[in-house]
Amino acid sequence: MEPTRNFPLFGGAFSAVLPPGAMDVSDLRPVPDNQEVFCHPVTDQSLIVELLELQAHVRGEAAARYHFEDVGGVQGARAVHVLSVQPLSLENLSLRGCCQDAWFLSGKQQVAKENQQVAKDVTLHQALLRLPQYQTDLLLTFNQPP
Repeated sequence: MEPTRNFPLFGGAFSAVLPPGAMDVSDLRPVPDNQEVFCHPVTDQSLIVELLELQAHVRGEAAARYHFEDVGGVQGARAVHVLSVQPLSLENLSLRGCCQDAWFLSGKQQVAKENQQVAKDVTLHQALLRLPQYQTDLLLTFNQPP
């Protein structure tokens, strides 16, 4: 079994430990500069790390919901459904010194893959870390297809 690997993110600004088999999607297709995208070649699961502009007009749980709905809009989701939203304890985060608040959201979105007509329910798990001193919302999205 391949060991976990430490992947540098955003030019080495920070890093993430990812499971065996994780592939850097930027080796396969263009990825926006504000994203790091990894996928598993067999399960079709993916992890997206995004640096987004701080959405100061939404706070708390509403911020997590805002980003979930925004992802759905970008992906052309036909339906979005939030299953749960919970605060994350800052004490357990590596970024706790600069993170104002953090949220974990689970939900489902009905989306069609590129060049496909049939939409499928995809489960998404998102962690939102709010970094106001950097005017940044850090969004981690784990996509779990059926």
